[in-house]
Amino acid sequence: MPLKFTVNMPGLTRFPPTVQPWEAGIGPAEMRRMARRIDELGFDAINVPEHIVIPTAMVPIMGAFWPHALTAMAFIAGATERVRINSGVVVLPYHEPVNLAKQVATLDLLSGGRVMLSIGSGHAEGEFAALGIPFAERGRRTDEALAVLKACWTEDAPSFHGQWSTFSDIAFEPRPVQRPHPPIWVGGNSRNALRRAARHGDGWCPWLVKNEELPGQLAWLRDQPEFAHRGTRPFDVWVPAASPAVDEHHRPTDEAGTGRARLPRGRQALIDALGALALAGVTWTSAPLRNCATLEEWLEQLEWLATEVCAPLRG
Repeated sequence: MPLKFTVNMPGLTRFPPTVQPWEAGIGPAEMRRMARRIDELGFDAINVPEHIVIPTAMVPIMGAFWPHALTAMAFIAGATERVRINSGVVVLPYHEPVNLAKQVATLDLLSGGRVMLSIGSGHAEGEFAALGIPFAERGRRTDEALAVLKACWTEDAPSFHGQWSTFSDIAFEPRPVQRPHPPIWVGGNSRNALRRAARHGDGWCPWLVKNEELPGQLAWLRDQPEFAHRGTRPFDVWVPAASPAVDEHHRPTDEAGTGRARLPRGRQALIDALGALALAGVTWTSAPLRNCATLEEWLEQLEWLATEVCAPLRG
C-alpha cells in the first residue's frame, strides 16, 4: 500500500531523545520557514505533540519544553497551504470537550479542512494531579469526551448527558469542514486503547510497537464488534519509521542512555524498512530524519527524503 508521511518539526519540543542543540535558537521565522518547506515538498502532515506541565521528577527523561497543541497547530496552519496538521497526540482528559470541539472546528474551517486529531488517555500521573483530574478516571473521561466531540460536530441540535458533560438546547457552529468530522486517531497499545480506536477512531497510532506485533494487534482491533459499524470509512495506522530507544515511561533503554532512535543507513535500507511497515498494515509513518547540526542541514535532508525515499513509496 502507498505510505503517507508526517514530519515532526524541530523546536516544538525538547524531548531529550530527539532534541538537537541548534533547536534552542529557533524562533517564529524559522518555524514558518520549516513549515512552508514541508508543505512545498509534499509531505502529508505535520505532527504537533502536547504536554501541559511536566512533573519535576520526569523532566530529566521528558524535558520541560512542550507546546499547547491547538495553539501551535493554528500557527502552522496559517503558514501553510496544503499540508495537514495533526495533534500527535493530545491527552484528551486534559481538555474540556465542548471547548476543544469548538477549537478544532474553528481551525478546520480556517485551514480549509486540514485538521487531524490524534488523542491519548495519558500516562503521566503527576500531570493529571497538577491539572486536578483523577488519574483513575482517564479512560472513562476519554471515551465520554470522544462522544461529546462527535455530538457537537455532527448533530443539528447537539445534546449530551454524561458523567462529566451535560448539555442540550444549544447551537454549535461552525461545524468542521471535513465530514462527518476531522479524522480521529487513537493512541496506545492497551486493549482499552484498541477498543477505543475500533469504536471511535479513524486510525490507530501505537507506541513502541514491533513490526511482528502489528498484524495480530490489527486483527484483534478489526474483530471488535464496534469496528464493523464504521462501514466503508477508511482506517489508518500510523507507526514511526523508528521509535526512540525508551520504555513505556520514556526511560532510555539503550546502553548510551540517550534514548535516540536508530535509523537504517542508506537510501535502499530506509526504503526497505518503510516498505516492511506498509506490508505489516501501516498506512502513515514519520519521515525518517536523522540528527543534524544546523537548520540548513535539516532542510537539505528533508528535501533528500522527499525525493529519494518518500516518493518511491507513495504509490
